[in-house]
Amino acid sequence: MAALMSFGLDVGVYGPLADAETILSLARHAEEIGLDSIWLADHVAFPVSFKAVYPYSAKGEFPTHLSDPLMEPIATMGVLVGATQRVRIGTAALIMPYRNPVLLARMLVTLDRFSGGRIIVGAGVGWLEEEFAVLGAHDFKKRGRVTDEYLEIFKIICAGGEVSYRGDTYAFDPIFASPGSLQRPHPPILIGGLSTAALRRVVRHGNGWLAVAAPPDKLRERLLVLARLAAEAGRRMEDFTLAYKVFLSIGEPRRGAFEGREPGTGSVAEITDDLKELRDLGFGKIIVRYRGSSATEQKRQIDRFMSEIAPRV
Repeated sequence: MAALMSFGLDVGVYGPLADAETILSLARHAEEIGLDSIWLADHVAFPVSFKAVYPYSAKGEFPTHLSDPLMEPIATMGVLVGATQRVRIGTAALIMPYRNPVLLARMLVTLDRFSGGRIIVGAGVGWLEEEFAVLGAHDFKKRGRVTDEYLEIFKIICAGGEVSYRGDTYAFDPIFASPGSLQRPHPPILIGGLSTAALRRVVRHGNGWLAVAAPPDKLRERLLVLARLAAEAGRRMEDFTLAYKVFLSIGEPRRGAFEGREPGTGSVAEITDDLKELRDLGFGKIIVRYRGSSATEQKRQIDRFMSEIAPRV
């Protein structure tokens, strides 16, 4: 069944345009032109060099200079909560092992309260091992288990009241978690990633799945796996939000991590067809990110997306 689509904008917390004025202006503009949501990726500190392979490019290379500006996303969310009134504010995706889970949960609950219940938590396990080391985060090889437990902690702190936790990677004695989140039982959780482990996490912990830059054939195969896992757990596919993040490049086709043209790049007609295909697969939320170096071109591409592409989907 085709999904009714909504559109969000990744405002870009890293890269050449990641300065305070541009991000603020972009978030406000997104709200003005009718976008449903704004989103932030998650990095905290880029190592000068690393061996980890970036999973969303053809050659595994990171798509921006490491010396470009970088804004921490939770702090940025706090600013954007106050700078906007209607749009939902999400992470795409927040790397759960990067931050103390109790502190992270309390920050997200606080943002949910101040925003009037507009927070969405897109959660991932991360890929940049050297950044884990910089932050003193938990063992990189255990990041899947850490993410599962930190999501459990997030949920119980959102529930509020007197809570405690005992897990393999983290534990704490009873605390008062007051207030709980405004959204009940917690803000929506979208799980990022294409692996089967990520899809199991969707079923176990999530309200939806967040996919990035994968072609339709890969998405179809992954959706079949997700449907099987959901059925085994007694969950229904129609209860999941399916979100897809594209790196927008109107007029310039690009090659992504998989074969062929990357979805979201090329002509208006090609990108429109990309989104129609995603809609037919069941994806109801599209997040766009522009990764160039011109603020003027960034705004032009987003305006073109909303005026020439979104109405045709």
